[in-house]
Amino acid sequence: MPAVKTEKFKANDVRLAGIAKALAHPARIAILRELARRNECVCGQIVDLIPLAQSTVSQHLKALKQIGMIKGEIDGPRSCYCIDPARMTELTALLGDFLETVSCPCQSQCR
Repeated sequence: MPAVKTEKFKANDVRLAGIAKALAHPARIAILRELARRNECVCGQIVDLIPLAQSTVSQHLKALKQIGMIKGEIDGPRSCYCIDPARMTELTALLGDFLETVSCPCQSQCR
């Protein structure tokens, strides 16, 4: 399978696509909602709130951390995670720019 040549696309489009891919699972959305509600969380508490195995939740946390949506610190046997506010600001801007460029100019004529 040929490699995707991301250098042919706008940097913001590549970044937004990467974030969208990381957010493309309802468990990850649920994790972000819970972290936003608590402002900080311990992995074990997240596992108690999401109906998935601890190892699965850990994989979702890893995906969110790799894309920079969350930050985490290891504290002994526990890992504490929180949302990265700078990344959320970036996501808001990227989505806003994207939605402005793809809005339908013909409004009600589109079906």
